[in-house]
Amino acid sequence: MLRVVLCDDERLALQRLRQLLTPHSEFQIVGEANSKEAALRIIRKEKPDALFLDVQMPGATGFDLLKALHPPPKTVMVTAYAKYATQAFDIEAVDYLIKPVSPQRFAQALHRLQTACSKKSPSKNTPYSMDDRICLQTPQQTIVVPIRSIPLLEADGDFTRIHLPKSAPLMICHTLQSYEKIMPAPPFARIDRFHLINLNSIVRLDRKSRDTANLILEGVSQPIPIGRAAQIRLKSQLPKI
Repeated sequence: MLRVVLCDDERLALQRLRQLLTPHSEFQIVGEANSKEAALRIIRKEKPDALFLDVQMPGATGFDLLKALHPPPKTVMVTAYAKYATQAFDIEAVDYLIKPVSPQRFAQALHRLQTACSKKSPSKNTPYSMDDRICLQTPQQTIVVPIRSIPLLEADGDFTRIHLPKSAPLMICHTLQSYEKIMPAPPFARIDRFHLINLNSIVRLDRKSRDTANLILEGVSQPIPIGRAAQIRLKSQLPKI
């Protein structure tokens, strides 16, 4: 059983977290706090396995609380704001939930939390699900997008070009291999050295010759040239293509 502390300055938010945890008997709530100071007292006394933490609290932030703990418990951030996602990833939060949280999405966070606490794998390597959102950071901007909205991830040396519908691709300083480990498979499939595609985004495959074809993806402005081996991999994933 994992012992957890809930920290949120809103009474109704704490009540909602209790409701979401009720069906999961493998978690025990050992304390609730509505401020940084109260959370510090409870965490130092109870030494919980995990913390469900809001970002904005009176006089401090959730990040201020974590800085005061050495080391902090495994943390799931629960907030109404997507803009703090980058900071959450920087402190290696197990998950980042946007209020209001559905029971299904909360259950996914609990699964990640169990994995992180059991040290089966680092939280940052835990695969996403199609219902998750991912934080994408470039030198110019940081955005949080739904996983299911991404049609294509494309290798460019040590960088990955992530295509998004109705906007220019983002160049991210992570390898395509690192994304292959965390994107849900299926529907994401690595078809060659350069392309990790969302199979749900396929519109059609235009064959140009025995060995070459253009893959048309919804949300990607240009056809994707692929070779014979990639076509074979696609057929194994989608027999009717």
